[in-house]
Amino acid sequence: MTSDCRQPHDDRQGVVRNADGTYTFRVWAPHAATVELVTWRDGDERRDRMQLQERGFYSLRRPEGEFSLPFRYAYKLDTFDRPLPDPVSRFQPDGVHQPSAYFIADRFAWTDAGWRGQAMRDLAIYELHVGTFTPEGTFDAAASRLAELVDLGITAIELMPIAQFPGERNWGYDGVHPFAVQNSYGGPEELQRFVDAAHAKGLGVLLDVVYNHLGPEGNYLSLFGPYFSKRHATPWGDAVNFSGPHSDPVRRYFIDNARMWIRDFHIDGLRLDAVHAIHDESAIPLPAELRDEVHAEGAACGRAVVVIAESNQNDSRLVRERACGGYDLDGVWSDDFHHALHSFLTGERQSYYVDFGTAGDVAKAWNDAFVHDGTYSPFRHCRHGTSAAGVPRERFVVNVQTHDQVGNRPHGDRLTTLVSPEALRLSAALLLLSPYTPLLFMGEEYGETRPFPFFATFLDAGLVESVRAGRAREFSVDREPQAFDVSDPHSSATRDAAVLTWDWANDPAQAGLRRLYRTLLHVRRAAPPLFDRQSMQASFADRDAKLLVLRSNGGSAAAAFANLTDAPMPLSGVIGERRHTVFTTNHAHFGGGRTSLDRVDVLEPYELIVTGDQGCRIPLL
Repeated sequence: MTSDCRQPHDDRQGVVRNADGTYTFRVWAPHAATVELVTWRDGDERRDRMQLQERGFYSLRRPEGEFSLPFRYAYKLDTFDRPLPDPVSRFQPDGVHQPSAYFIADRFAWTDAGWRGQAMRDLAIYELHVGTFTPEGTFDAAASRLAELVDLGITAIELMPIAQFPGERNWGYDGVHPFAVQNSYGGPEELQRFVDAAHAKGLGVLLDVVYNHLGPEGNYLSLFGPYFSKRHATPWGDAVNFSGPHSDPVRRYFIDNARMWIRDFHIDGLRLDAVHAIHDESAIPLPAELRDEVHAEGAACGRAVVVIAESNQNDSRLVRERACGGYDLDGVWSDDFHHALHSFLTGERQSYYVDFGTAGDVAKAWNDAFVHDGTYSPFRHCRHGTSAAGVPRERFVVNVQTHDQVGNRPHGDRLTTLVSPEALRLSAALLLLSPYTPLLFMGEEYGETRPFPFFATFLDAGLVESVRAGRAREFSVDREPQAFDVSDPHSSATRDAAVLTWDWANDPAQAGLRRLYRTLLHVRRAAPPLFDRQSMQASFADRDAKLLVLRSNGGSAAAAFANLTDAPMPLSGVIGERRHTVFTTNHAHFGGGRTSLDRVDVLEPYELIVTGDQGCRIPLL
């Protein structure tokens, strides 16, 4: 559905520089009887009353000569005592509460004219938090590490949310200015440089966007108009008003935001945070409409773009075609893959892990994307999920670590610190040999041991204490008493402790793990492929579900065998006489104990091997 069909009115907001050199300011403020544009020049403040248009839009045109770039401006509503930043501010250089700065997006000299985007089948995603990826915590500093990601075999970066949030430290999910790039990360122009540099190295850039809520501090949208609705609630407060009265401008607000990232920052795709918390009773739900408009924006820019949803509902409609009643998004996260493998390897059964824990769950996640596809969930006390049958497998994004699964622990401890090195290598192999689109969390590839706990810098002292207390309550419900000892989210030390070390080259175990990831990422993109992703299946070679076998249907030249136990396992009678071992996660090259690829008769604990005929080769990278 195009915007012309759904939006009979012009619901756009913002500052536009016109062809004649004038500027038009436009804002939606139906809650206000009057709106004044407040601008500053050489320290002098000026106020101009804006003209009311239909449906609560206010507009004003000002001559170019009245401004010196980059100028500051704000809106004074009669319903509030001080000027407020623009709801569609493109830059907040002085923080969430201060006036907005005008940003000229098309002033940047892009060098990526030949970049055409990426399809889901080509993605190997690396989730990255700008503020802790480097000690500097900026886009420019992150760009200096791009070559290492290319060498690793990554094809696309996924930035955690970068919309302006309070203070300098935050995961990003407390953003309150969706159109403004976080100032402490370097602001909008530095983001443009980062994306341009990534494209120059053959890396796509995806962006995590949050359209289900805004953060608690600096969120002024409700003062301007009915952006939120009490008809639905989310874990973060009232839901965004996507389908109630006066919802058309709200929908346009977020869809225009999505299109901006594609147009002005050359972003290659969006990850929609927690779409299950987007409450929308429209005939065409927001994710589906947004997908169409983002694809249209990408086509206008000459690039393929993707829209990927995060959802905890195991709802395959998100990625099914419209003709089948789906939203036709390009991808959806499958948390079941992570939960099944994490629970099995760690033995954890608290919270949602109570639904998982068996080797059979690992195999089902590997085969069907969703473990719960209409089956009973003990955690939810009801049936959960839908079948993913018939959906191309690359549309499911899977992982063994993410910001959520690491950070939503009392101290943000990574899988590296929870399982043995052998089990860690097994998890990497099961992820990267899987038929789905893999996502790595920064530092995972070399076994980073530094934690990634939740952190934030709120300016309101009451809110700081509320968040601290809330984190303690969250983990006291179903964890051990020591879980009350939760990392202080507001301490600068919590953020500092999460900064990547990048010292894998100096640690043999970490260097070996990185070589494993590099080798397996090469296997994924090798031509011809080792496995046919669409026909790959996992099964067990024994009744006790201890030996997992991975192979493609149709007599593929390769097969993988994984020992899912912490004890040695004989392979007699399992591997054909004509096959030989071409890969093992236990090779010394990867930090294991094997020094050769001679025929393997016994699998070591948590070892995975790949066997093939004489023509099958896997180079150790």
